[in-house]
Amino acid sequence: MNTTRLLHLAALIGTLATTATFAKAQPALTVYNQNFAVVRDTLPLDLKPGLNRIQISDTTALLEPDSVVLRDPTGKRQLQIVEQFYRADPISQALLLSLYEGKTIDFRVTKGDQTEIVQGKIIRSGYVPPVARNPYDGSYTAQSATAQPVIEVGGQLRFSLPGEPIFPALPEDAILKPTLNWLLRADAGGPLQAEMAYVTGGMTWKADYNIVAPENKTGDSDSLDLTGWITLSNNSGKTFENARIKLMAGDVSRIDPNNGRGLATYALLDSLESRRSAAPTVTQKAFDEYHLYTLNQTTTLRDRETKQVEFARASGIKSSSSYTYDGVQIDPNRYSGYGYDSIRQDQSYGTVSNTKVLVMREFANTKENGLGIPLPKGRLRFYRRDADGQLEFIGENVIDHTPQGETVRVAMGNAFDLVGGRKRVAYKINEEQKFLDESFQITLRNRKTTPATVRVVEHLYRGNNWAIPIKSNTFVKNDANTIEFRVQIPPDAEKVVTYTVHYTW
Repeated sequence: MNTTRLLHLAALIGTLATTATFAKAQPALTVYNQNFAVVRDTLPLDLKPGLNRIQISDTTALLEPDSVVLRDPTGKRQLQIVEQFYRADPISQALLLSLYEGKTIDFRVTKGDQTEIVQGKIIRSGYVPPVARNPYDGSYTAQSATAQPVIEVGGQLRFSLPGEPIFPALPEDAILKPTLNWLLRADAGGPLQAEMAYVTGGMTWKADYNIVAPENKTGDSDSLDLTGWITLSNNSGKTFENARIKLMAGDVSRIDPNNGRGLATYALLDSLESRRSAAPTVTQKAFDEYHLYTLNQTTTLRDRETKQVEFARASGIKSSSSYTYDGVQIDPNRYSGYGYDSIRQDQSYGTVSNTKVLVMREFANTKENGLGIPLPKGRLRFYRRDADGQLEFIGENVIDHTPQGETVRVAMGNAFDLVGGRKRVAYKINEEQKFLDESFQITLRNRKTTPATVRVVEHLYRGNNWAIPIKSNTFVKNDANTIEFRVQIPPDAEKVVTYTVHYTW
């Protein structure tokens, strides 16, 4: 910048308006479930034409300064932030100590009923900022204050404070709240209800589901009751009074500093409003390629607060349980980087077996089944009523985003009375003729008093070209390298499945 422009700017700054003040406005939040949110505030400003100095001291402590947007919502006034700086170090004892490093102050020392004043020189304050911000993706990492203060008292160094520090004055550049300072250019003067929006860290939300099943009975079908909750967490350093809150959901991209690609994934949520007898607390609508969900009442979200809101309630959901035996147990660390050639040459690959039979719970996400909504990703807890009516916890897992019309399948744990076993009984490879034959025997035992149907999943991992010339049971092909046998086992009985796979390459 040349000298003439510098002098011109200095002359303009000398005529700036004083620091702006504004009344408390109702904030609006759009919260994403990966620790950030968009904050919108209305700022009553009284501007002069040209440059104005504006100070806003009611932002979050985790504001991303480069995300700030300021505009006239009516579109009549043109606003330009010429210069901006942001401070998020509100005054505290530790920060004041750092500001007085190298200086001598008084310390109040209490011994029993006696109090005396001693002087100490602050060699090192030990202050460490509470959070560090990643400038690439806006994420924040908590930092621990590991440095000890060093105070010189009477010519001796102490690695602790000798007493309560008494500071002579508040430094001129100290702030009590996180503060934005602007050099703002306005094309016209007068009062203005401006809108400010910015991205902040420290806020998130998630969905949780509680499902209650009736008393266990013969058969694998149940009629379930479902309740869904939103959990909002605010660790942004600011309390939002009577805020209008929305939740954005979908695959919204944020930049990953490690590879430059957008990775953030955000959950979905719906109100199930047609299933509720009372007015819904949450409503949803499509927004661009995402979903936008609105809490229908304003709420106060305090700093360091976690708040729950019920958003879903449905009953009579038809559900069934199933059993899956996937007998292969492969150590991903041992076989990292293996391809088809390596797998074919390693005869031991895929021969380690487990005995656990997985219990799966599933229900259709359809209107006919009492749902028919986009279910957000979240934790699902499963309860069942005992014979005396008491609820017992029987498992939990995480469901992925499940669109309308799809089926929710959740692994709830391992069956106690079903046991599996898998072993290879033959292996033959011919490199000259480029083929490999491998045979397996899967044994399933049912110690229940009722019959059980088990899905036996087998992975054909030695090549894409394969055939099953010998098999004891029919199978279905799930994908290019996975087959599945459906095995019915009577009470207190055992079933054996055998097959041979023929690979060519």
